[in-house]
Amino acid sequence: MTAGRPWRRSLERIRLIGDSAPDHHSLRTAVIAELGRVLPFSAFVWPISDPLTATGISPIARIPCPDELPLLIRLKYLTPAGRWTRLAISTSPATTLLRETAGNPSRSLVWNGLMKRYGVTDVLFAVLADKHGCWGWLDLWRTEQQDDPFTAEEVGYIAAVTREVMPALRRSIARQFLMEMPGRHDPAGQEVVRPGTSAIDGGPRPDLPQQAVLTLDADLAVVGGTASVGEWLGLLQPGPRPFQRVAAEVFNVAAQLQAREAGVDRHPASARVHIGSGQWALIQASRMDSTGTAAIPPLAVTIQACPPGARLDMFARSFGLTARQRELFELAASGADTNAMADALGIGAYTVQDQFKQIFETCGVHSRATLLAVAMGTAQ
Repeated sequence: MTAGRPWRRSLERIRLIGDSAPDHHSLRTAVIAELGRVLPFSAFVWPISDPLTATGISPIARIPCPDELPLLIRLKYLTPAGRWTRLAISTSPATTLLRETAGNPSRSLVWNGLMKRYGVTDVLFAVLADKHGCWGWLDLWRTEQQDDPFTAEEVGYIAAVTREVMPALRRSIARQFLMEMPGRHDPAGQEVVRPGTSAIDGGPRPDLPQQAVLTLDADLAVVGGTASVGEWLGLLQPGPRPFQRVAAEVFNVAAQLQAREAGVDRHPASARVHIGSGQWALIQASRMDSTGTAAIPPLAVTIQACPPGARLDMFARSFGLTARQRELFELAASGADTNAMADALGIGAYTVQDQFKQIFETCGVHSRATLLAVAMGTAQ
């Protein structure tokens, strides 16, 4: 296929999808369907990611090897060629397996360890990132059924797609905070505001399970877990069969830890995941202390309610707050009033108020109380 009118029309349709999709799952599903209309591929993987850590969450995928999901994820994270974290800081958001390996895909760990057994001949890698963080990546697989590798024109088309989709994807993630707007009012119908109190002190709602810990071996097989593991996994997106009881996020944070240990990437092995009703979980991986005779200590993956500071960061990134807006937002969350914010930043009180009006417009709220209630998940 050559670049031209069909792809221009496709980009127009993708632009409309971005304007109308209600959530990131619907957005990605519709975009993948559109890509399939104009670009041949046999399989795909499209997770979103924590914008700070670039660790994958909430994937949609069609792959020929769901029974080897832990291996696929582990090798994907350990492979430098075409890695999304490298694309996020490169001049182009898209590349291919053959381009990254100079035509020799055996240089790729994930191809050599898994993809070649499924007849994969080329992969198109793309990242969705902006100045606020890395929001996900897309891999399109071609197999022996489609002998031709991806062309430069096709790579250019996908790069254009990522630029169209990126703002819509971030908006859809921000929209998760607005799924339950606050309705906290006093008897006179006014929003309850407690001057001098800190939104950070409030924390997440208390109805989430206690922290859970899973233990995984070097191949990312789950070998143990605490009592609350089942409750937490029930709140997360199930994996494909035969891993439907283990969320892909568990494998992703564990694989990111292995990538850190191997020197492939330096991002933290953690991810914040929306679990509905304005609530977020924090999933983290760490290496357990060496005990017994095990040569390599197992991995520990913890799942807990997202701490207030981590929620505030995700909120600010998702809504694309400017550096000054973020300063004011964080000061408000700490309990500072208008005059205290003005003094702290060396600006006038009217400037503070004008900045908050812009923040309200960006975030779709009408007061600081509502802004903080939405950001902290304390809306009733």
